[in-house]
Amino acid sequence: MLAGIGIGVAAALGVAAVASLNVFERGPQYAQVVSATPIKETVKTPRQECRNVTVTHRRPVQDENRITGSVLGAVAGGVIGHQFGGGRGKDVATVVGALGGGYAGNQIQGSLQESDTYTTTQQRCKTVYDKSEKMLGYDVTYKIGDQQGKIRMDRDPGTQIPLDSNGQLILNNKV
Repeated sequence: MLAGIGIGVAAALGVAAVASLNVFERGPQYAQVVSATPIKETVKTPRQECRNVTVTHRRPVQDENRITGSVLGAVAGGVIGHQFGGGRGKDVATVVGALGGGYAGNQIQGSLQESDTYTTTQQRCKTVYDKSEKMLGYDVTYKIGDQQGKIRMDRDPGTQIPLDSNGQLILNNKV
C-alpha cells in the first residue's frame, strides 16, 4: 500500500511538473510593436479641363490684288478730276484724279477686307493632374523577447501583434 501511495504521489508530481513546464516554458503571446511607419505614394490622376473661347476669323479675300477698289476709285477720281480745269488742264486733272482715286480705292478696299471678320466659339481642352495620396501599408518594427524584426502590413497593428504557439506572428492582413 505504501508503494501504491508512493507511485500515486510520484505520478501526481510528474503531471504537475509537466504542466508547470508547459506554462513556464511557453514564450510570449504577443510581439511588442516598436514602430509603425505609414508608407504612402503620391498618385497623379489625369483629367481633361475644357473651356469655351471666342475666336475671331478673317473672311477669305476674293480679290487679293484689290482690283475692284482700284478700278472703282480710278473711275470716280477720273470723273471728279474731269470737273476741273480746261483744255489740256482738264486732261491732266482727269489723269491725276484717276490715279488718286485708284490709290484711294485700293486702300479703302484693303481696309474693308481686313475688318471683314466673323467669330466662332471653340472648345479648348488641356490635361491637368489631380494629386492624391494612396496608402500602401505600414513598415512595422516589432520585438519578440530580445529579437527585433521588420515586416510590412496593410494596416496599423497597434501596440502588439499576436503570436501563434510556435512564436510566429499571426498576420491576417499581410501586404
